[in-house]
Parts: sequence; C-alpha cells; structure tokens
Amino acid sequence: MVKKWKIILVMGAVISVMVLGFMSVTLANKKPTVIVVLKAMDSEYWKIMKAGIEKGFKDFGINGKVLVPSDATPNAQVELLSKTYKEKPDILITAPYSSSVGPTLENFTAVPILLIDTDLAVKNKTAYIGTDNDDLGLKAGAFLASQLQPGDKVAIIGGDISFSVFRERVDGATLSLQNAGIEVAYTKTGVSDDPKAIQKAISIALRDHPDIKGVVTSHDTIALPVIKELEKQGLLIPVIGPDGLTEMLELIADETLPGTMAQNPYDMGYLSVETAMKVIQGKNVEPFVDSGVDIIIKENAQQRLNFYEKLVK
Repeated sequence: MVKKWKIILVMGAVISVMVLGFMSVTLANKKPTVIVVLKAMDSEYWKIMKAGIEKGFKDFGINGKVLVPSDATPNAQVELLSKTYKEKPDILITAPYSSSVGPTLENFTAVPILLIDTDLAVKNKTAYIGTDNDDLGLKAGAFLASQLQPGDKVAIIGGDISFSVFRERVDGATLSLQNAGIEVAYTKTGVSDDPKAIQKAISIALRDHPDIKGVVTSHDTIALPVIKELEKQGLLIPVIGPDGLTEMLELIADETLPGTMAQNPYDMGYLSVETAMKVIQGKNVEPFVDSGVDIIIKENAQQRLNFYEKLVK
C-alpha cells in the first residue's frame, strides 16, 4: 500500500511539473496585444505612420492592429474607441480627433493609454508620442525668415486653431517671424482643407498685400493648394508647410521650393509601439516622446522621397 502511494505521489509530481511547464511556455509565447486607433487613413501621412506602427509590431513581437473610424468625426472615433476598450488590449494607442474625445479617454482606467500625433490634457494618459508643435512652428518661421530680408511681409494660413496642433504651429511661426524682423501682414486661421477655401484665403492675402514674400501654413494640405494658386498668378515665393509629404518633397527636389519642415510620421508610429512595449514590460517612460522635426532642403529631399514612396506605393 505504501509503495502504491509513493507511485501515485511521484506521478502527481511529474504531472504537476508538466502542467506548470506547459503553462510557462504558453505564457511566454503569448504576445502582448496593442490596438491603435487613428483619425483616418485617407492621406499619405497616416499611411506612413501605419507603416511605422506595423514595423514596430513586427520588431517587438506584438499582436497588434491599426483601426480607423468609419468616418473622420469625433463621434465615430469615440464609438470605435469604446468598442476597442471593451476588447481589453494590453495597451491602447490613439491619435485623438479633437479635445472632445478626451472625456471618453478619461473613462478608460483599466488599460494604459498612449496618445500619438495629437496631445490632450488627459489625466490617465501614460505618454504622448509625436511632434513638439510649438517647436515645429518656431522652426518653420525661422526657416522662412532665413529666405527673406527684415521688413519683408508674409502671410500665415492655418486650419482650425481649436485644434491645439494647428494653434501651436501658427503661434510658433508668428513668434519666430516677428523675432526675425519679418512682418506678418496677413493671418487667416479656421481655413478648411477644401482647395476652394484655401484659394480664397491666399487670393485675399495677395489682394490686400501684393508685396507678400512668403507663406507659412499649418499643414501641407493647405500648403499645396497655396502653391498652386501662387503659380497660377505667376508668383514664385517660398511656402513652408510642416508635414514634408511627397508632393512637397518633389517641389524641393526640383528646386521649385527652397525647403520645408517635416514631421516624422513613420518614426512617430514606430516609437509609439516601442513605448507601448516598455509600458508592458513595466519600465518607466517619459511623458513626452519627441518624434522630431527635420529641415528638408534639396540635398536630402530625394532620400526621404525615395523612402516614403516605398511605404505608400
């Protein structure tokens, strides 16, 4: 009887070791889950960012996915975020459409939240990964000023400054230009991405100030129609947009423009996943992870253009 019990105990111990070993292997092989909710996927900017995110998923061994709302509105994004939160990912990363998304994010207390591209004053965010938009505006203004002479006049055309991203860029550019002795003769914000609205804004600027020597915009979606309207009027003056997307890069590569500022959406995406992995591993992360701003001129435009074309082809 004693011998029988010894056999049973030994078998039990062996089975326990096998079960624990299986559980350890299973847990070790379980990839962390990260879900990213962006604003949209209708522009090159977001496609480049998605490529960086997906490279991060691969490099860090993450089970991840990138989602976009059914339409580019705060309500649609809130609906998608709420649905995603219920899936209980290890980390939720989002590019909030606007400040109206903030209250929803503050209810997400069971999952670490990372913000990408657009920062909000959300109490429970772990970090913001993206551009320092004040710095971007300052550098955009300084670069334009370097192409001009003190006393020259410029225009600033921006999107809806209720979005902190655009407001910070416009304020930064204005300050930098004024400090360089450049007169900001015309400022128009709240301009939509509709080419007709942009055309109207720059036409009014030129009508009221025909001696304008340059333009700063809050984003490339405004900069490109401004350039086209200037060309129609036979004007070749520098236009600085802060995104550094393909069409702007092409204009710099062929020397139509002297240069521009560029965000780094690919790095932004990759860094957001890298930061998520650090959080999952219990490491400390900085509250602001700067994805950087680059000055693009003829000498480096083609290199970036080649890189982006591979990502969005």
